[in-house]
Amino acid sequence: MSNSKTLKVHNPYNQQLIKEIPMVGKTEVEKALEIAFKLFQDRKKWIPSFKKIEILESVQEIMKSKIEELTKTAAEEGGKPYQDSKVEVLRAINGVKIAAQEIGQLAGKQIPMGLTQASINRIAFTTREPIGVVASISAFNHPLNLIIHQTVTAFAAGCPVIIKPASTTPLSCLAFLKILKKAGVPDGWVQSIITDNESAEALVTDHRVNFLSFIGSAKVGWYLKSKVAEGTRVAMEHGGAAPVIVEKDADLEEMIPALTKGGFYHAGQVCVSVQKVFVHEDIARNVAEKIAKEAKNLIVGDPLDKKTEVGPLILPKEVDRIEEWVNEAQESGAEVLCGGKRISNTCFEPTVLWNPSQDISVSKEEIFGPVVCIYPYKEREKAIDLANALPYHFQAAVFTKELEVALDTVQKLNATAVMVNDHTAFRVDWMPFGGRDASGEGLGGIPYSMHEMTREKLMVIKSKML
Repeated sequence: MSNSKTLKVHNPYNQQLIKEIPMVGKTEVEKALEIAFKLFQDRKKWIPSFKKIEILESVQEIMKSKIEELTKTAAEEGGKPYQDSKVEVLRAINGVKIAAQEIGQLAGKQIPMGLTQASINRIAFTTREPIGVVASISAFNHPLNLIIHQTVTAFAAGCPVIIKPASTTPLSCLAFLKILKKAGVPDGWVQSIITDNESAEALVTDHRVNFLSFIGSAKVGWYLKSKVAEGTRVAMEHGGAAPVIVEKDADLEEMIPALTKGGFYHAGQVCVSVQKVFVHEDIARNVAEKIAKEAKNLIVGDPLDKKTEVGPLILPKEVDRIEEWVNEAQESGAEVLCGGKRISNTCFEPTVLWNPSQDISVSKEEIFGPVVCIYPYKEREKAIDLANALPYHFQAAVFTKELEVALDTVQKLNATAVMVNDHTAFRVDWMPFGGRDASGEGLGGIPYSMHEMTREKLMVIKSKML
């Protein structure tokens, strides 16, 4: 894919070369750090809030004029179907709007004084100020929207940011940085680097970095956290297994399309894709067959074709991995209700597995592919135990018409967020979003990221007049 001098970006569907991009090394990383650090250290260079709002409003308008261009870029490099990539672009535009609006909410509060004899004649209040230089490492599966979440949040919070996009999907990032420049973002406040892993590690572990935003594999994320400088705040977003509990009173008419979309959106390459569905035994087989029927009718193909509903896996080796895992499931006794085979070196059939063993890869690991597993259960408590058994805890869901059952299940599922009567992949960009335990730490969601990229400063004024 790349050598020491260039990065070759390929279309994940047909493997055609899209573009070749020059790569930088540690020298350029050092220069980027120096620029960002000097900007932050010089308060005279800080951008006033009203000016940041003006710039971000301009960014929105430029993006609106480039919706088609940005959509095609994201679909071509990332493989997410055109129709879903367009939704991503619209979300990204709204994300910039949310960040602009949130600037006015980065406020402190008054701290009461005079509550003891020792605290009289004082007034105290906090302010929020930017944390410092932000280093962001991004992922491929939302090549534009994730860049928004990892750069615009920092800029809006007042932090210089250096972003490394995923090596498979850098073009959306580079296109967005051109938009930022056109909108008037001063030089150095948002920089991108196209580099190798060694140079990226040098970036995020540098003592001048105050905040690391990482979206990607747990193995890499936890490794980088162990290497960051003392005091660096870290936000990491990894994957999950996205368990779903389905009670026998669930509304199947609404649920089946939701679970199908949640499981096969972007070929399952989403950190909260529907993966493990635990269904009451009275309706389990019916639910499984209905999901399989819908999955079988999904149109798999070229992401630039507006009819395509499921695109390719990001790399051919991921097709190989999914094939191995599905074969393992079959060999251990799982029934394939639909799919189960590769379509090509880049695409895999939407697959529904009936009751695979709990001891194999599709049950123990994040699949990150177009595979949904259905498990029948007799007792909801045992289904919840199985849902909680893995170390990955991100978003989960429960389908039921009984309020008390829903509330009980929400409380018992180990997850950062639990959807009631909706699929696990639901997200809007102003809500808190992030994994817990092995799935990460810190919260995403634009307002929450901005909050984490600032820190409080307390001022206490003593006066005889108080």
